[in-house]
Amino acid sequence: VARISVAVRCRPLSEHERSNMVQSICRVMDGRLVILLDPGASAAHDYLRQDKSKEKRFAFDQAFGPDADTKTLFTATAEPLIKSVLQGYNATVFAYGSTGAGKTFTMIGTPVEPGIMFRSVEEIFKGVATVVDEGTESFSISCSFVEVYNENFRDLAGNSDREGILDLREDPVSGSYVAGIREIQTESVQEVMDLLQHGNQRRTTEPTAMNVTSSRSHAVLQVRVERKGNPSNPSGSLLGKLSMIDLAGSERAAETKNQGVRLLEGANINRSLLALGNCINALASGSHFVPYRDSKLTRLLKDSLGGNCKTVMIATTSPGHLSY
Repeated sequence: VARISVAVRCRPLSEHERSNMVQSICRVMDGRLVILLDPGASAAHDYLRQDKSKEKRFAFDQAFGPDADTKTLFTATAEPLIKSVLQGYNATVFAYGSTGAGKTFTMIGTPVEPGIMFRSVEEIFKGVATVVDEGTESFSISCSFVEVYNENFRDLAGNSDREGILDLREDPVSGSYVAGIREIQTESVQEVMDLLQHGNQRRTTEPTAMNVTSSRSHAVLQVRVERKGNPSNPSGSLLGKLSMIDLAGSERAAETKNQGVRLLEGANINRSLLALGNCINALASGSHFVPYRDSKLTRLLKDSLGGNCKTVMIATTSPGHLSY
C-alpha cells in the first residue's frame, strides 16, 4: 500500500432523489476512473459554454460504483493497513465528501451493514488471535471515540450530556492526546460495535436542506494495539494506532440553506477540512513544513498523518446531477 492512497465511493440515488427526478450522472469504469456526465443544465445566458460538453473525468487509486458494498470497499482499502498496525505502525482511514454523500454509512454503518470502523476492529481481533495462538506474545487493545465540534473536543464514549469541553495536550512519548478522554479496554468486537452505536447517537447532528441527519462534527475512533513478549525484544513493546475518522460534510451554504448557528457550524467544518487538505498536500509534496496547528483535528492526528503512517482517504460522492 502506498503511504497515501485515495479511493472513491459513489452511492446509489436515494428514494427522495428518485421521487424528485434527480438524474444519476456518475459512472465508474475499470475500478479507477470516475466519469461525471454533462448534467445538461447550463444557464441560458452562458453563451461561452453552450456548445461545450461539461463531462469530467478523474482517475483515482481505486473507485467503487453504487453496486459495491462496504465489505468490498473495506477489503480493498482498509484491510491491508491492519497488518501494519499489528507490527507497531500508525494508520489512518478518512471518509470525506459533501453532506449527504454517505460518509457515516461508510465509516460507522448500521447493525445490518457494519462500516469500516467495525470491520477494521474485527480484523484486528482476528490478527491478534492468530499471533497469540502461534507464540508467547500478548496484546492489549483499547479504544477511544471523540468528536470535534466547532473546534472543541467532546467524549462520545461517556454517558452524560453535560460533560465539558476537553483539552488537547502534547506528550513527548505518545504524541497528541485528548486529556480526560475515556480509553476503553476492549475484549470483543461486540463491545466496539456497542461503543460506535452509543457514540453515534450522542454525536451532534442537525437537519439541513441537504440532509435530515447531517453530522455537524468530525468523529474520531482511535484503536491502540500494544504488543508485548516478542522473542526478538522480550522486554520491549510495540504500539500501533489505527485512527478512523468520519469527517463532517463539506457544504455550500446556498445548498444547505443554513442560517445562524448552522451557518457557523458549516464555516468551522469547512475551515478544519481546509486545514486537513493543506496538511495532506504538504505531506504529499514532501514539504518541510506541515501546518498541523491550523486546526484541532490536524493537531490530534499529527502522528497519524506524518512519519511512516499509512493513510487511506475514502471520498464519498452523490451521483445526482444537483451535486455536479
